[in-house]
Amino acid sequence: MCAAKKTNLSDAAESVFPRFFGEAILSTILFYRMRRSGNRPLPHFLIIGAQKGGTSSLYRYLSQHPQILPGIRKEIHFFDLHYHKGVKWYQAHFPLLQDCCITGEASPFYLCHPHAPKRIFQRIPNVKLIVLLRNPVERAISHYFHTVRHKREKLSIEEAFRNEERRILPELAKMKKDESYSSDVYQRHSYKSRGIYVDQLKAYAEYFDREQMIILSSEDFFHNSAETLKKVFSFLNVAPEFSPDDISPKNVGMYDSEVVPESIYQYLTDYFAAYNEELYEFLGSDFEW
Repeated sequence: MCAAKKTNLSDAAESVFPRFFGEAILSTILFYRMRRSGNRPLPHFLIIGAQKGGTSSLYRYLSQHPQILPGIRKEIHFFDLHYHKGVKWYQAHFPLLQDCCITGEASPFYLCHPHAPKRIFQRIPNVKLIVLLRNPVERAISHYFHTVRHKREKLSIEEAFRNEERRILPELAKMKKDESYSSDVYQRHSYKSRGIYVDQLKAYAEYFDREQMIILSSEDFFHNSAETLKKVFSFLNVAPEFSPDDISPKNVGMYDSEVVPESIYQYLTDYFAAYNEELYEFLGSDFEW
């Protein structure tokens, strides 16, 4: 087992209790760490998505493994929102490691960000990528209510879905044209776009070998977390027999499915049908959505 998990108490405290740090305190910690960031690793693995697919739960479960030390926070967003801050800033988020341990982070915006695949490949070409894919119909609805809860959406669910392209496509075009351009509109309101998984995975396949990626069904993960974790532990080359003490769901967004009109489910089912079939062909696996 990795002794660093027990002996590196300052790193462990920052990793386990990030919610207690205000941004000012976190900035101070990062400033101090950046002075010695060359001694800190870049991540061995990234959970790149999908949002509302169980990434928070998976990251918390992985962080309980004695051979996996978490970063200072789950979502660092370096390869999408903070790339301009530089690699030393990124390294400052990760713990000092012994040879027997690995580290990683989970930023689900990476999966659909137009520049993330290339940036990740340029910085950490041998990284392992973990993808959780949830039924895109359920994911889009969950995403909508998540945005409403955070008071970032005023449109009705039908208006939001039917007006998505009008809202986000101009923003996406600006992002593709200018790597420094960041769009809150695209990040918050890409309800349907984020569920077109086949296009996102093809973008990563341009840079990474298939063996570097593990692509999992969120539904399988939700219903049999223990078995999914064994697969992920094996993929990461850490002891697969480890069982976390806490496998309760994390960051679960609750909403009443009965308030969603059946017409919305049908609209989204029809919208994603062709994309899902293309995804199954690409993966060689049918998720039965």
